[in-house]
Amino acid sequence: MKTIGHYKKTLLAFSLLCACAAVTWIALPRPPLLDGISFSQCVRDRNGKLLRITLTTDQKYRVWTSLPNISPALIDATLQFEDKYYRYHPGVNPVALVRAAFGLRPGGARSGASTIAMQLARLRYHLRTRTLGGKFVQIVRALELERHYSKSQILEAYLNLAPYGRNIEGVGAASQIYFSKSAGHLTMPEAISLCVIPQSPTRRALFADRDNRSLDSALSDWYDRAKINRQFFGRSFSARAQTERIFLAPHFVQQVVAAEKGRDDIVTTLDLAKQQLIERRITDYIRANRSRGIQNAAALLIDTRSMDVLAQVGSADFFNGEIQGQVDGTRAPRSPGSTLKPFVYALALEQGLIHPLSILSDAPQSFGDYDPENFDREFVGPIRACDALARSRNLPAVELASRLRHPTLYEFLRGAGVKLPRSEALYGLTLPLGGAEVTMEDLVRLYAALANNGELRPLRRTSHDPVALRGRRMIMPEAAFLTLEMLDLPRPEISRAYSDQAAPVFWKTGTSHGFRDAWSVALFNHYVLAIWIGNFDGRANGNFVGRIAAAPLLFQIIDSLR
Repeated sequence: MKTIGHYKKTLLAFSLLCACAAVTWIALPRPPLLDGISFSQCVRDRNGKLLRITLTTDQKYRVWTSLPNISPALIDATLQFEDKYYRYHPGVNPVALVRAAFGLRPGGARSGASTIAMQLARLRYHLRTRTLGGKFVQIVRALELERHYSKSQILEAYLNLAPYGRNIEGVGAASQIYFSKSAGHLTMPEAISLCVIPQSPTRRALFADRDNRSLDSALSDWYDRAKINRQFFGRSFSARAQTERIFLAPHFVQQVVAAEKGRDDIVTTLDLAKQQLIERRITDYIRANRSRGIQNAAALLIDTRSMDVLAQVGSADFFNGEIQGQVDGTRAPRSPGSTLKPFVYALALEQGLIHPLSILSDAPQSFGDYDPENFDREFVGPIRACDALARSRNLPAVELASRLRHPTLYEFLRGAGVKLPRSEALYGLTLPLGGAEVTMEDLVRLYAALANNGELRPLRRTSHDPVALRGRRMIMPEAAFLTLEMLDLPRPEISRAYSDQAAPVFWKTGTSHGFRDAWSVALFNHYVLAIWIGNFDGRANGNFVGRIAAAPLLFQIIDSLR
């Protein structure tokens, strides 16, 4: 009878213990999983090529990647290395805990006991787990996670927070930075290389220029434990990062990221091949012309059909402090020189003041207190309107600007969204000659309007930006067409006879007052390309003349694009 009573007490105690455990399990509060965790933005070109992974607010590279988009090979390798019984335990592996406890004895074999859930708890809640108190909190937190989240949710969160060396967290960032591919396209050797890093991220991070012995040793242990013959499964694979930091099209990406807060994956309109081609042409041109004092340039290429920005080079070298390379020359207001003259002629054509063969006067003339001169300080007398624009004569352009009404050139530019901070009276008649600062973005939008039958459309930089099938009418189609025809000029290095045989390029140059800015803008095929040569600090250079400084680079790029 005593034995039966003893069994009843034991059973009752066990039942109470189970009931307490059940109540405790049910009462465990729901902890946040990834609330408040910031993730990087991935910026890609129009073909999906990665341009940059941005830093998070805590200065990490951390790319959100859902579990279905992670390579099964990486998931299996991680579980094999970190927690092979993950699918079966409730967040804590009691066998592993007991084995680890015995290993704490003097002379005992040390072994880890942390499960995926426990590691997630440590990472997510910043726990210090080297003390018994810290380890207890970690266990409780792991049980809380298992109580409220599925195995898939916990594994997904862990793979997005696990450390992979330096300031790289999560498989999404690690696979992009180390192997230049998404986590879903990792090969088995690549997946195995990544799965062993989180246990010792400082020592096992991948390098681009050399092998990592600590990582190689961990890889060998993985293959031995998995009983896989490495000879057939990656012995020839070198566990190295394929690239250094991805930092392409910096000015363009900087502008896109600033405008696209809250989007994790941004597909842009940029064409990386064209971007890099233009960057190479600029680098080569500056190297060849450095003796002339040319050390900086900017370029912008757009597609007139969709208004997609295909290439944006804000400076010759983003990292060169001597030229203030982080300034974006495509958005910096500068004097455009004569590049606005075509719009004086377009408005004059639209208002019936001229036709291309009208005779204008290129002779000394005063406009109140304003006495403009030509670039060459000479006057040619009577000249056809088409020739006056082709030869960029100042006096005919100013005289035409003085006759424009509703809109004047000032009203036209303001209507096109060009920021002119002063009143029209303060600018006077200097606008056709570069009397106001405009941006390269302004210029390419205006020149694209000539190609789009006088319709002004906004630029597009991301795939979700709407495509404007119709723009705002700024110039009559007939006036836009005739203006373009007047800009069909021979290239500066070849004769008119040869130029007539080549594909047409409609182009204009500009030189700011004091030789501080050299410009060249062209329409060709279905593109607008703008080039600027100068110094961001405004230093003058007698070589900063549009025709001899900017135009040669313009045509080098056009030839390369064709």
